[in-house]
Amino acid sequence: MNHTARIALVGDRSDAVRSHARIPGLLEAIRVRDGLDLDAYWIATQDAGQGMDGFDAVWVLPGSPYRSEAGALAAIRAARESGIPFLGTCGGFQHALLEFARNVCGLDRAAHSENDPGAAAEQAVLVPLACSLVGHEGTVRVTAGSRAAALIGTDRASARYHCNYGLNSDYLDVLRAHGLTFTGTDESGEVRIAELPTHHFFLATLFQPELDGDGTRAHPLITGLARAAVDHATGGAATASPNG
Repeated sequence: MNHTARIALVGDRSDAVRSHARIPGLLEAIRVRDGLDLDAYWIATQDAGQGMDGFDAVWVLPGSPYRSEAGALAAIRAARESGIPFLGTCGGFQHALLEFARNVCGLDRAAHSENDPGAAAEQAVLVPLACSLVGHEGTVRVTAGSRAAALIGTDRASARYHCNYGLNSDYLDVLRAHGLTFTGTDESGEVRIAELPTHHFFLATLFQPELDGDGTRAHPLITGLARAAVDHATGGAATASPNG
């Protein structure tokens, strides 16, 4: 029996953002190829602070700077604390790390340089990349045994980017100490995937898996989110294990 899961697509929808245009087709491909039905709702960041109750998954999308940093962070926090499956891509990755730094690590003044260019350097968790990744494609090395590796099925994967900001490596240790794991890097060792192992499904990627391929088949990470959403909708716990 198929169950329809409700997914919140959090972001400021724009025809100018290529990933936004891709998503409806990817969700339809998941329905046809995998038999997973997702009832998707686009939620602007300024409305996301009202809560994620009733949703079976939250996907914080590219398109930053968001109209409301607070709204994006509230959606991520709700997913993290309520056990709602979560995927953050590009800007969603950046804000997932920012939310974790503030609300789990206790770094109240943690900042994102794009949102707050005047922030002190030592407070910037997200900083400009040494080289822009706008329009870039590269290889990501995936950590064996991680959820990302289980979903992707390989230890190396191609990735497409459209971003200018990434993690300040000075914060790696404190984020790790509080439970966040970094399970994907580029060839130079820069972080590209983050996971929260204690959560049923909490994944964030600096790259945009929605840009993978020709748009007729969803990336395994997106399909993984869809399966986790259906599990959540039916009260299942199969997503509790990376290999579930």
